[in-house]
Amino acid sequence: MHEEYALLISLSVSLIVALAFGLVTQKLKLSPIVGYLLAGFVLGPHTPGIEGDPAIALQFAEIGVALLMFGVGLHFDMRDLLAVKNIAIPGAVGQILVATALGAVGAIALGWPAAEAVVIGIAISVASTVVLIRVLTDNDVLHTSQGHIAVGWLLVEDIFTVLVLVVLPAVADILNDGGEVVGEAAKHAAGGGIAKALGMAVLRIGLLAALVLGAGKRLIPPLLNFVARTRSRELFTLCVLALALAIATGAFYLGVSIALGAFLAGMVVGQTEVSHQAAADALPMRDAFAVVFFVSVGMLFDPAVIRDQPVYLAVLLAIVLVAKPLTAIGIVWMLRYSFRNALTVGIALAQVGEFSFLLATEAIDHKLMTEEGRSLLVATAIISITLNPLIFRLIGPMEGWLRSRPKLWKVLGSRAEAGGLRLNEEMAERLAANGESSAPKTRAVIVGYGPVGQTAARILRGFGVETVVVDLNIDTIRELANHGQLGVYGDSTRHDILEAAGIKEAKYLLVTVPDVLVRTLVIISAKELNNELKVFARARYLKERAWLEEVGATQICIEEAETAVGLAKLLLSEVGADPERVACEVRRIQQELGVHRIEEDGFAPHYDVGI
Repeated sequence: MHEEYALLISLSVSLIVALAFGLVTQKLKLSPIVGYLLAGFVLGPHTPGIEGDPAIALQFAEIGVALLMFGVGLHFDMRDLLAVKNIAIPGAVGQILVATALGAVGAIALGWPAAEAVVIGIAISVASTVVLIRVLTDNDVLHTSQGHIAVGWLLVEDIFTVLVLVVLPAVADILNDGGEVVGEAAKHAAGGGIAKALGMAVLRIGLLAALVLGAGKRLIPPLLNFVARTRSRELFTLCVLALALAIATGAFYLGVSIALGAFLAGMVVGQTEVSHQAAADALPMRDAFAVVFFVSVGMLFDPAVIRDQPVYLAVLLAIVLVAKPLTAIGIVWMLRYSFRNALTVGIALAQVGEFSFLLATEAIDHKLMTEEGRSLLVATAIISITLNPLIFRLIGPMEGWLRSRPKLWKVLGSRAEAGGLRLNEEMAERLAANGESSAPKTRAVIVGYGPVGQTAARILRGFGVETVVVDLNIDTIRELANHGQLGVYGDSTRHDILEAAGIKEAKYLLVTVPDVLVRTLVIISAKELNNELKVFARARYLKERAWLEEVGATQICIEEAETAVGLAKLLLSEVGADPERVACEVRRIQQELGVHRIEEDGFAPHYDVGI
């Protein structure tokens, strides 16, 4: 390898091999992270053939770390966390404590140093953002209640990781300097050293936060707006990249981690008017350098650790794949959420990823972890990330198996039902009171109370239609009750829950949940109880239309069709088409898609499913 081209050759080879392995894992419906780690292993010193330069790769990886944390800060929205704070905060904290304790105890029992045991325990306690979002998206549950809980849970883990990265250098200084002291006087001295080191760490962090969040909020937004007005895409991209790396580097010189500086920079940029464009420009760069980060981690993986430490590897995998999900399931269940939510959150978090590697890299730099420990983490990550999507697909069959055992399912659902039972009883009393004190009202049962359900409920109430919301998020039902609105907590596929919502007296059923299986089961159950019910269903894809019509949907709003028609109108208006031409083109598109528009007295136009 020519020395003058070492940097270019190392980068190009890393990206090419990562692309090849990423495509293979993508075809196998696994996370591309597995492919990137394997690519690094192939390029590493422990395999024959082309050998990459780990030192150069690690330099690129530092950029990847900075941009990775910048992206986390850019998308960090406290409102997302506050929406599910009652479950995400205690859940994430509880799971982190259990996983850390188990990992540390297991390592110490096998003869590992206490400091390294704790670091490994912390590293396996946090999940991968990339893997979690990918799994939730692929299974169409990202925008459901369980998806929101999982994302909020992960936000707490991200915050925890940032805090650990911040205090790790101070803890390392204490352990490395005070490891040999003995006696009471020495202990007092060590205690003073701990207080001093932590105090300095807090001071440096406070100084950085004041500079970035304080002064930065006054300087960065005007700077970004000034550059944006030049209308130069190159200058704007350069400005975003310069800010992220400059603040991250400044954090390093202040004695704080690069990761924290980049995270704070992302938070500031994320609050500006140009945050969406900043994300659009920064995220591709982040993804490219994050690939190199994973490749560099893979290069450092020594497969000999599987032979030398099979028991400890088995312990780590058991914690990640069994103990972590069981802990999460138990916490969600204890907090009176549905068992479906518990299963989804628990299994989605049963993996480790990029933040575990960040912690390991930082710990090695401060002599708190050995290369053998990092290799164990990489092996755990490769296996857990590979298995996670496969295990996630078993949620449906697992729930079906549990439901087939009524006694067991009743026990599993007892706490959630107890939490919602009181609200449901109060709602039933209010329904009865409404029926006795006033003339019968037209009733609509709305399943799912996301943005679509909320909009539908607001419109119907405006026209005097009584709405009853059915949702599995108990916080949503409590909020409705606090505002004097009707809501039922429970699984909308069950007859008793639909009956509690008054489905037998209802005229309309609106099914707004994104999960096609849940939509189908709700419609079937509702039609069995009230065959005269008019069912308005949401569908994401045209291919769902025939099935939903078959199970009893009266009318269906198809997102693909709405998007096609809406985009056509925008384009035709832009090119100057007259209204008659627009209407003609819209009808043609509707015919091609197999949907047509109906006008009814007193109702807005909508799509029907007939051909």
